[in-house]
Amino acid sequence: MKNYFISGDKSDCFGCEACVQICPEKAVIMKSDEEGFRYPVINKELCVNCGVCEKVCGKQRIVEENIEKKYVFGGHIRDSEVLAESTSGGAFSAIVNSWCKKDYVIFGAETEGLKVKHSYITDKNEIKKFRKSKYSQSIIGTAYTDAKNFLKEGKKVLFSGTPCQISALKSFLGKEYDNLLTIEVICEGVPSPIFIEKYVEFLKKKTGSDVLSVDYRFKKIRKWDFQVMKVDFADGKTRMKDRWFNDFWVIWLNHLMSRPSCYKCPFTTANRVADISLGDLWGVHLYCPELYNRDKGASLVVCNTLKGKEAVKEAENIMDGHELDFETALKYQSPMRKSISFNPDRDNFMKDLVSDMDYIDLCKKWGKHPSIKLLWQKYIWGNRQKMFVWRVRNYIAKKGE
Repeated sequence: MKNYFISGDKSDCFGCEACVQICPEKAVIMKSDEEGFRYPVINKELCVNCGVCEKVCGKQRIVEENIEKKYVFGGHIRDSEVLAESTSGGAFSAIVNSWCKKDYVIFGAETEGLKVKHSYITDKNEIKKFRKSKYSQSIIGTAYTDAKNFLKEGKKVLFSGTPCQISALKSFLGKEYDNLLTIEVICEGVPSPIFIEKYVEFLKKKTGSDVLSVDYRFKKIRKWDFQVMKVDFADGKTRMKDRWFNDFWVIWLNHLMSRPSCYKCPFTTANRVADISLGDLWGVHLYCPELYNRDKGASLVVCNTLKGKEAVKEAENIMDGHELDFETALKYQSPMRKSISFNPDRDNFMKDLVSDMDYIDLCKKWGKHPSIKLLWQKYIWGNRQKMFVWRVRNYIAKKGE
C-alpha cells in the first residue's frame, strides 16, 4: 500500500503527525498547504533514509481493528454544569472522572484562539479545556512521544482524539499497553481552517472588535440539536446562529471543504481502533426518546473492547441512561458506516476559498438558505415539539394505569 511519501497523493495523508515524532533525525516537519491542511515535509539534508517514517505512516500501517462484541450506552452525565459545558451528553467527562483516580495523565485537544492543539493534564479538574468539539484538526505536537514516556513510567494514560490520531498513536507505540485507554470521537471529517479564519476576519471588520473564541456547539440555552455557533468578542458582546442559518455548517456538511483523506477514510467502519467511541446520540427521538434529555444533550458511547466497557460501566454511576442495541444505533451514525461522499464541486469551492473572494460573496455563492419545509420541521414541528407530545402521552398513560 502506497503512502504519502511515495505517492505524493494528499488523500494518502491523514495529517496524524506520527512520522514527525518518530523520526530520529528530526528531519520531518509539518507544513500547511494552500488549503490550510498540514502535510509532512522531509528535509533531505537531515534524512538518513532509515524508513521509519514510512513504517509508522497511518496509511501504510492501519492498526488492527477491535472486533469484540460492542457494548453501547446512551445517556448523559448528571452534573448539570458539566453537561452544559459539553458538546453532547458529557460522557467524556464522566469517563475521565471515573477512570482517572491516581497516577494518571489525560491527553486531549484544546483551543488557543482559532488554533487547536493536543496537550495533556495531570489533574482531571482541568478537564474543561478538553471538552467541546473543535471542528478543526489538532496539532499533535509531541503528544505521542509524551504518552509513550508516561506509559513506560507506569502511569495510566487516557488519550482522546480522532480515529486516525488513535490509530497513529498505536502505530507509534508499537505494542499494546494495559494502562492505556483510548477514546475517539465519531468523526465526519475535518474542515479547512481557512473558512473560519475568513469568518472571524469578516466579523472583526464588521463589529470593530476582536473575536476571542468560537464555540461551534453552544447549548446552555438547551438547543443541543440546533448546533448553535456562539462567537465571543473582546468588547463583551456575543453572536449566536443556529445551524440552518450558519454557512459553516451548510458548506462543511455539504462536503465542500474537508481534508482530501477524509473522503477515503479507512476508519469509517463498525470495527473501531479505539477502546471507546463517543458521539452525539442522533436518532434519539426515534428509537430512545426517553434519553432526549429535553434538548440538553445526550451521548452515544460505543465500547469496542473489554477495557472500554469496564471504564464505561464505572462511569455509568454518575450518568443517567441505559444500554442500547448497537445495530439500531449504527443506523444513525453514518461515520461508523461509510466515509463522507466526495462533492464534485469541492475543488471549485476551495479555489474560491483560498482566493481573494470575501466572506459574504463566498457564502452567497456556496451557502444555502433553509427551505420553508426545513424550518417547519426544525422550529414548528421539530424534535422538541415531538418530545413534548411524547412526554404528555407518557404522563397520561401512566395516570391511567
